[in-house]
Amino acid sequence: MSRLLKRITVGTAIGGAGLLLLGLACYAAGARINTTRSIPLGLYWASSKPVEKGDYVLFCPPPLGVFDTAKERGYIRAGFCPGDYGYMMKRVLAAKDDAVTVADDGVRVNGALLPFSALHKADKGGRPLPRYQANSYTLNEYQVLLMSDVNPLSFDSRYFGPINRSQIKTVIFPVITW
Repeated sequence: MSRLLKRITVGTAIGGAGLLLLGLACYAAGARINTTRSIPLGLYWASSKPVEKGDYVLFCPPPLGVFDTAKERGYIRAGFCPGDYGYMMKRVLAAKDDAVTVADDGVRVNGALLPFSALHKADKGGRPLPRYQANSYTLNEYQVLLMSDVNPLSFDSRYFGPINRSQIKTVIFPVITW
């Protein structure tokens, strides 16, 4: 019986190592999996495409107190970005020269109300949510507004403000979403 158990253990270890290597190879080739509801769940592919309005992007949050709080509360995960933040995935909904207005009923870009952008004063646990200090601003060439256009509860630019383009690691394209 111990020989059978040893074979099963060795076989499982080899199979697990093989799956790990396959996963690492897929990641190195550009595969990214989204498990949050900020953009559609699914498999995405990284690209070298320049960032444009409407793109899905993967970015590192800048090391700011608002992201420390977000990590402590579980809005974002720990990871390999500065500040030990995990990568975030959002959609670019405003860019250079776009006028952004943030009000309780939502975020407007050039006067148009973005869907699912109403501000929430507190999270599901009743804790107050942060709010970006400016209610109205125009994005410069280095800034983008990163939001969810599918989830009203996403932790996005309505709470942390615009993000510098240098924080964006890659544009991602959906391969399979659900």
